Amino acid sequence: MKRKLAILLILLGVISIVGWLLYLKLPTLSFPYEVEEWLGYVTSLAMIGWGSWWLSTGEKNFDFNPVTYRRIKRFRSIGRGYWSLVILLVLLFIAALDQLVIGNKPLIVKYNGEYYFPAISRTEYKNKHFGIEGANEEAAVDYRRLKKSFADSDDNMVIMPLIPYSATGDEVTSIAKDVDEKDGKLYDPKSGKAYSGLAATLYDKDDPGYIHMRYKYRNGERMGEAIGKSRERKTVYTAQYKKGVLVKESYTGKGTKEEFLAQESTDIKKIYYKPIPPSFADKHYLGTDSKGNDIVAFVIGGLQVNFKAALLYIPLVYALGLTIGLLMGYFGGWFDIIVQRIIEIFSNIPFLFVILILSGLIQDPDDRGLTMILSILIVFGWMGMTNLMRTAALKEKARDYVAAARVMGAPTSRVIFKHILPNSVAILVTLVPFSVSGLVLALTSLDYLGFGLPAKYATWGRLLQDGLENLSSTWIVTSAFLSLVVLLVLVTFIGEAIREAFDPKKFTVYK
Repeated sequence: MKRKLAILLILLGVISIVGWLLYLKLPTLSFPYEVEEWLGYVTSLAMIGWGSWWLSTGEKNFDFNPVTYRRIKRFRSIGRGYWSLVILLVLLFIAALDQLVIGNKPLIVKYNGEYYFPAISRTEYKNKHFGIEGANEEAAVDYRRLKKSFADSDDNMVIMPLIPYSATGDEVTSIAKDVDEKDGKLYDPKSGKAYSGLAATLYDKDDPGYIHMRYKYRNGERMGEAIGKSRERKTVYTAQYKKGVLVKESYTGKGTKEEFLAQESTDIKKIYYKPIPPSFADKHYLGTDSKGNDIVAFVIGGLQVNFKAALLYIPLVYALGLTIGLLMGYFGGWFDIIVQRIIEIFSNIPFLFVILILSGLIQDPDDRGLTMILSILIVFGWMGMTNLMRTAALKEKARDYVAAARVMGAPTSRVIFKHILPNSVAILVTLVPFSVSGLVLALTSLDYLGFGLPAKYATWGRLLQDGLENLSSTWIVTSAFLSLVVLLVLVTFIGEAIREAFDPKKFTVYK
């Protein structure tokens, strides 16, 4: 088991370095490089070093000891925790696929016999690369529109991810739906009731914002102001309706009013503006938020942010907390006293005030990135674990196996990390799920209050805030609330099962 994990770590580290050097954007593996390039190299080299160290420890160290196997068997017997872990691993696997599952960049583009892979390439392609010329040839490619233009071509194709929208920065302002028109009135084709809302004729059926004429309807009849726009998107026509009857109109465009009204456009369609309700036809399975972000993509993006934050936060905070706690308990004396005073000082600093002060000092919200937020969380997150490990070290160092190791000449580092730490592993393992829950709640709370990550990150706290500000759009707050609750419940069930399986009263080993 350990041999396979070691080989996997080495392979992932090598692939991440090679991929970055080849200008590729690999799912999850390129994330540390995107935060800070030096962090990416450090992470990749750490994976390679850790895997190599495991391989070098010898064949006998590759198997878990019998006590560990009994603990794993006990964990699997606790169905609620075991299946929660399976579900969470599936969710994490989906999140780790990143842009292969969600994103507005295609997995594959075939054009004139050549293949492009925009989803995993850091190259930003332009319209001119795919035969679009004119004023927009230097603009970024709208791949969803490009896919529609390639629909009738046998030689060209675009394969989009399962959710063809990015979590952020890919706002959909409106969508158009068909309506039934009978006897001068509009009816909703699903309910059959008279339609009330906005409806328009479009120059382009795939672009609801490119309107020709837009009307307001009440009980199926035109009511209030109507506007008409030219192909240059300028308002050139206005009119007023009352109970379906034209009251007055004005035209300021080129040519005659009749020529403008007779321009080629689609049939009348009802228009939904953001936030857009769920629509399977448009692949907005949970609708959009008030900014036009697809909620499925946003929820998965929020899961990715939590997952990636945990990958950085948990190893760093545990490495710091475990090391300091073990040293405090083993050495005691002045070192223990000094560190305890430092912990008391940090414990009395209001965490939220620190965030407020730093947020006030940073004028540009985009500079308040994941590195800064996690750094603050790490500074305040290591102390509780340190106290637990200090207590465990104080208890374990009085055991006979520690005295025997010291008499045999084992160095201090070996006594601490090869003897005391393995017998305190129950504390370490049982704390991990609850540390993850605390991290998720901290990030969500900060984002909800507006002191968290910038808008380029999809976060559940921001989605929850948006949903509470738009309670009439119930799909927003429901999606945010359920996502948060489901994740926390899964992690809590896993934590309870681990605590039961690793109970030191059931399984203990002394070395």
